[in-house]
Amino acid sequence: MHAEPEARRLIDLSHTVEHGMVTLKGFPAPLICDYLSREASRAVYAPGTEFHIGRIDMIANTGTYVDSPFHRYADGKDLSELPLESLADLDAVVVRATGRAGRAIGADAFAGTDVAGKAVLVHTGHARHWGTEAYFEAHPFLARDAAEHLRDSGAVFVGIDTLNIDDTGDGARPVHSTLLRADIPICEHMRGLEQVPDSGFRFFAVPVKVKAFGTFPVRAFALLD
Repeated sequence: MHAEPEARRLIDLSHTVEHGMVTLKGFPAPLICDYLSREASRAVYAPGTEFHIGRIDMIANTGTYVDSPFHRYADGKDLSELPLESLADLDAVVVRATGRAGRAIGADAFAGTDVAGKAVLVHTGHARHWGTEAYFEAHPFLARDAAEHLRDSGAVFVGIDTLNIDDTGDGARPVHSTLLRADIPICEHMRGLEQVPDSGFRFFAVPVKVKAFGTFPVRAFALLD
């Protein structure tokens, strides 16, 4: 008898979008409500048949989301122009940055990691503060030299489990500027990276295909064989 192969596992790496949740302080929370309630739908359909049609009003930067180049650059690719190959079924690696001193994660954190052609997911542990005031304070971020290293080393996607991949005190946003100019999508506000191995898995983070939009929430996940 041959042993049955282990089933592939899916690991969710995204936050749940809920009514009233705050992703970015000072920005509006999503409004989630009924457009057509089940009760009201009973007047539309046959007896015993009912449907719910929901409505959501939210800013693009809600929950776990992907930034396309258009988010930063007027001439950059918008969400509708990102090829699926840049968002789905990506070979991926996780870089652990949970025990580092200071908030800035420099290029040295990626030394010895082959990032060419890969989605690079940075695990800082900051996601544990999601839903608390601490999430908005002193978040880890990538330094400019880290972004330049990832670009020059051939990374094709970069994600992080914090409030922002940049230092929010730096208005120049050097990491967004560097990566998005090179057509490297960014995923922020990730979660669950402690459940994923350092390598040997596939990564997916596909937003809705919206024209003239630079950012949208995703259901980010890892596929483990």
